[in-house]
Formats: sequence, structure tokens, C-alpha cells
Amino acid sequence: MSLPTAPSRQAQFHPDEWAARVQLAACYRVFAHLGWTEMIYNHITVRLPDSVSGAEKHFLINPFGLHYSEVTASNLVKIDLQGRVLDGSPFPVNPAGFVVHSTLHDGIDGAHCVMHTHTTAGVAVACLQGGLQQTNFYSAQLHDMVAYHDFEGITIHLEEGPRVLKSIGRKQAVILRNHGLLSWGETLPQTFAILWTLQRACEIQMATLSMGAPILVSEAVAAKCTRDALQFNPNHGAGQDVFDALVRQVDRVDSSYRH
Repeated sequence: MSLPTAPSRQAQFHPDEWAARVQLAACYRVFAHLGWTEMIYNHITVRLPDSVSGAEKHFLINPFGLHYSEVTASNLVKIDLQGRVLDGSPFPVNPAGFVVHSTLHDGIDGAHCVMHTHTTAGVAVACLQGGLQQTNFYSAQLHDMVAYHDFEGITIHLEEGPRVLKSIGRKQAVILRNHGLLSWGETLPQTFAILWTLQRACEIQMATLSMGAPILVSEAVAAKCTRDALQFNPNHGAGQDVFDALVRQVDRVDSSYRH
């Protein structure tokens, strides 16, 4: 299927929806820049504000079949909680995307953005007995923030939704056992900051365990690290500065996501 071409479809959308589209498309390009891609799979979703959808819960998702480096503001797909396409997009939507993501957008108050990855380090830790260990600078910043959900197969069955919500509770960093990583947040930059920290913790744990036994961080020190960490805190930008810096890097290479 050919990609949408210029001119931009900006005029077709509410200004708030267009702003959300540009930010989300930028995030897909940031993921591609970081190598957090899995062919055409995985998803980042953003729920549209009430100014766009009113009481209805609508969200944006990547068009299935495109690589993250091909996602643009115009070709993102607007769907409802049942996965129905609402913006006339010619692209299909991956059921494995809207099932989990719609569950969180609908079932967790404040889940404005949801991100899911299958990075090597993330899946490796998800497959490890005991999961993420309290052994490094980054895992210590996620004290009491990590939830686990047991593997039930490919996430295309709606009946798994309530169990996912029960597993997650209010914890914003999630390890899907035998599967991968997930995060959710009140803003896209906050969600990104949480996922980046979780990903970094997994990378360092994987490297550490390849060399030998790690040094454990005490619960007291880990709790202090999480209290002192600023990147998730809305009073300190909640990751906006980090995300903006990465978007600037993407813009220097290719700003086509803005169309």
C-alpha cells in the first residue's frame, strides 16, 4: 500500500488532534532512531483529548504494515476502543495493538499514552526467572514501580484485558513475562521516560549477568533513588526535555513525520 503523499492532511483535523498526531509520529521516529523496532510490529498509542472526542475514548495507533520510520502525522490511524477505524484510513490495525492498548486507555485513569516494545534486553529480562533485579542505577529508580503480567499467548483476546489491568494496578512500568516491556503515563514524554529507564535497566542487567553475580541495591537506597529521580515527576517536566532533545535529533535527519 502506498504511503500518503503531500500536501499534509492537517486541515482535516482538530488542532488538538493534529498536535497529538505530530507528537506521536515524532515518537515513532525516535523509537526507530533508538533501534526499538520489531519489523512492523509493536505499538505506541495516545488517547485523544476530550476537546477532540468528547466523552468517547478514541486513540491514535500506527498503521499496520509500515515501519516506524514510515509513520507520519497524517497516516496514523484513529480508532475507538473496539478497534474501529474512525478517520477513513486505508491502513489496517493490528488486533494485538488495540486489545492491550485499548484495555489500558479505558481501564486506567490517566493512561493517556501506552508504549510496548520487544527489544532484546527487554524480552530477555521478561524471560528471566525473577525478572528485573534491584542491581543498578536505573532499576533503583523504578523501586515499587514495576508490575508483571504472566504470558497468556499473543495478545488478541479481549478476555485477557481484566487480568492485565489486575496485574498492572497503578504501576507504570510493566514487564510482560516471556514477552516484552510496556509503560503508560499521563503524557507521552513521561511514558517515554519510564520506558527508557526500564529499557536501560534491562540492558545493564543483561550485561551484568553475562559477567557474574551482581551487587544488590538495598530497598532503602532504591526507594531513595526513586524519590530523588526527576525524569518522571510532573513538577520537573516529566521527561519533556529528554523527549524534545531526541526529537531535535530526528529532525536533523528527517522531519517528514510532521506531514
